[in-house]
Amino acid sequence: MTTNGPVLDRFDAGRPVIGMVHLPALPGAPGFDGDREAVRTRALEDARRLEAGGIDGIILENFGDAPFYPDSVPQHVVAELTAIATVLTDAVDVPVGINVLRNDATAAVSIAAAVDADFVRVNVHVGSAATDQGILEGRAHETLRLRDRLETDVSILADVHVKHATPIGEADIGRAALETVERGNADGVIVSGSGTGVETPVAATERVTDALTEQDDPGPPVFVGSGVTNETVDDYLEAGADGVIVGTALKRGGVTTDPVSQERVAALVTAARAAGTSCGSE
Repeated sequence: MTTNGPVLDRFDAGRPVIGMVHLPALPGAPGFDGDREAVRTRALEDARRLEAGGIDGIILENFGDAPFYPDSVPQHVVAELTAIATVLTDAVDVPVGINVLRNDATAAVSIAAAVDADFVRVNVHVGSAATDQGILEGRAHETLRLRDRLETDVSILADVHVKHATPIGEADIGRAALETVERGNADGVIVSGSGTGVETPVAATERVTDALTEQDDPGPPVFVGSGVTNETVDDYLEAGADGVIVGTALKRGGVTTDPVSQERVAALVTAARAAGTSCGSE
């Protein structure tokens, strides 16, 4: 398979904890409150709290823009995300990723290239999924070629059986993961629960890690993308996950839309480090 190099080398930790900067609604979205500067300030404050708490990487995401455009977002969304990403990448010293909801990989790669971010998250990279935005179809063929044209080394982390969706076609999550890396050339995969903050089944994590290591040992990295808490992070690392992506559990009161809590970040990072050590990963 052809991927974009070892994703994990971008992080200082052997099994990285990646935190989410969930943006409030951007200008043009129904929930936008009219204060553009407040959106940018919130993003910067959340990113700094994540870094101060010991996070290994950050994903910037237009979480508040629901209802989401299915594929291509308008130019004003790209402009806002690029402006915020520029400030954020200058402010922190950890790897930064971009996710443009619902499934605009072209915008994500373009923004990442422009601001020198490290990776992108693509919700549907290969195959199809039924979602509240309708049927989403993977465009790996376009995403990989765009990355080459832009001459950027941004890594592509692709969801497998992404949350808030029902996969169409390949029902076995292990086989779907193989398709994502072998035919979609993703650099790593993400397995998650049914929705934001919903616990990822440990069995699904094991199925994906087993399927990828059977083909290539070590295989491409597997990240758990929802429902990770202080209490569950050990389970996922024991199941073979190479890292975790955490949003809700790092927010004040465990509320997804609330600001990041530095104390919660530090507690989860500590739990992950202890779990990683017991798994022999660090």
